[in-house]
Amino acid sequence: MTHTPVDAQAVVRAAARLATALDEGRPVPPVRDLLGAHDIAAAYAVQQELNRRRLADGAVVVGRKIGLTSPAVQQQLGVDQPDFGVLFADMDVSGLPEVPSGRLLQPKAEAEIAFVLKEDLAEGDLTPARVRATVDYAVAALEIVDSRIADWDITLTDTVADNASSGLFVLAEHRLILDEFEPRETTMRLYADDVLVSEGSGAACLGDPLNALAWLARTAREFGDPLRAGQVVLSGALGPMVPTPPGTRIRAEISSLGEVTAAFSEKAAPSEKRDA
Repeated sequence: MTHTPVDAQAVVRAAARLATALDEGRPVPPVRDLLGAHDIAAAYAVQQELNRRRLADGAVVVGRKIGLTSPAVQQQLGVDQPDFGVLFADMDVSGLPEVPSGRLLQPKAEAEIAFVLKEDLAEGDLTPARVRATVDYAVAALEIVDSRIADWDITLTDTVADNASSGLFVLAEHRLILDEFEPRETTMRLYADDVLVSEGSGAACLGDPLNALAWLARTAREFGDPLRAGQVVLSGALGPMVPTPPGTRIRAEISSLGEVTAAFSEKAAPSEKRDA
């Protein structure tokens, strides 16, 4: 298959547009007018450029997130595989009493299983058995997705360029090893202000969240940045995501793993810094 070379000028312009959203705290138009709707190579080049800027400013990578694990969402965006983004240390708001709404533009929450790795996945065969064996433990997680694209008007290239629509994340404290539960057999219920708003299961995530982890392990290595010991992997939504405006209280129940909760601050504090 012939691949069209990435347009370097388009990548620079798309990165600049998304950087404006971050700097000014306002959504921007989609970047598909610059990249096309399905040029995944160009979209990842934009993501990598924005991540390079964050790293240059001192940000620390702590893991990855996997998106587009739902067949329905893949069909909606016209793709046949997931995507991924980078998790930075300052995106982890697990220890905060409230999720800082001022750091977000148009957030939504989804319940996921997070895996923490005990070994690198850099060399050798990435068989299902090996990928499973690298998991140190799993926890219930909330991914707070966000989009710098106005009105969530996204195609594949828009979301990939925008770090896979990453925002913040919350990890529960209760840990299980994989000998204690099967991720694909979990069930999930997500409540907003004590109202059930989303349901799902482990099977909704590529048939098994471990399938998503294996896909990421292969893909990250192909990009030259393999998964490393100690990293967190948000493996993908177990059910539909829900809006989380300021003041929302979210609680997810994931069988075996237990609960994970988040309370969004009522309003943005002037000093809150928006994040990627």
